[in-house]
Amino acid sequence: MNLDQLIKYALEEDAGTGDITTLACVAPDARSTARLVAKESGVLCGLDVFRRVYELIDADVVLTAYKSDGDTLEYGGVIAAVSGLSRAMLTGERVALNLLQHLSGVATRTRNFQAQIGEYPAKVVDTRKTIPGLRALDKYAVRVGGGANHRFNLADGILIKDNHIKAAGGIANAVSRARDLAPFTLKIEVECETLEMVEEALAAGADVIMLDNMPVAMMTAAVKKIRGIAPKTVIEASGNMDTKNLAEVAACGVDVISVGALTHSVKALDISLKFD
Repeated sequence: MNLDQLIKYALEEDAGTGDITTLACVAPDARSTARLVAKESGVLCGLDVFRRVYELIDADVVLTAYKSDGDTLEYGGVIAAVSGLSRAMLTGERVALNLLQHLSGVATRTRNFQAQIGEYPAKVVDTRKTIPGLRALDKYAVRVGGGANHRFNLADGILIKDNHIKAAGGIANAVSRARDLAPFTLKIEVECETLEMVEEALAAGADVIMLDNMPVAMMTAAVKKIRGIAPKTVIEASGNMDTKNLAEVAACGVDVISVGALTHSVKALDISLKFD
């Protein structure tokens, strides 16, 4: 689904057969100006999406931006000015704000998580735990917040997880079958929960090894083992990552830390459209 399709669907979902309140209360030729205002501090993301909502409703609605995606917002700061026909501005308000608030929430959380890593070289990455239909936007917001992207979809790479391992009859079988199918350009990642599984993944020739839900001591030992046998192997840490343990995990020497919470349960950033 491209952006315009997504927005049109959201507008149809929100307006139903028509914005009855606006049609009843506001004259068709009435015009307004408004300010887009941050109600809390955070990272701005999705301003062009906000703009596109209004372009699809009424091309005469004008947005004058004072901020850009990636900028830090403070409480009370004015992000942009909006002007045009009042009916168009009111009808598009909720959809435009929903998208802007959600994406800014993702960017804000990502920046907060990445900041917890400090000087360690590990990078915070997202997962496929995104809102259905919003994956491209969610992953864009992660990048705006200073993180990086994991797979966009199931075709982007081979990630052999616990259920794949069970269904295939073990790590060796799973990796062998993946090698037979995959082109040489596609990396193979194996999820490991124990040091024994790490050894199996190394023996099978995995390109990326995910250390899933491991205690820090076990993760440190796993990293040491991987670096000693296959130093070019990418090491990912995953499982119940939050701001309280990110620095400790990064100190183990992993390359990336995947965090589903960047997108699957993020709090929207409080932003309002205030009519003058």
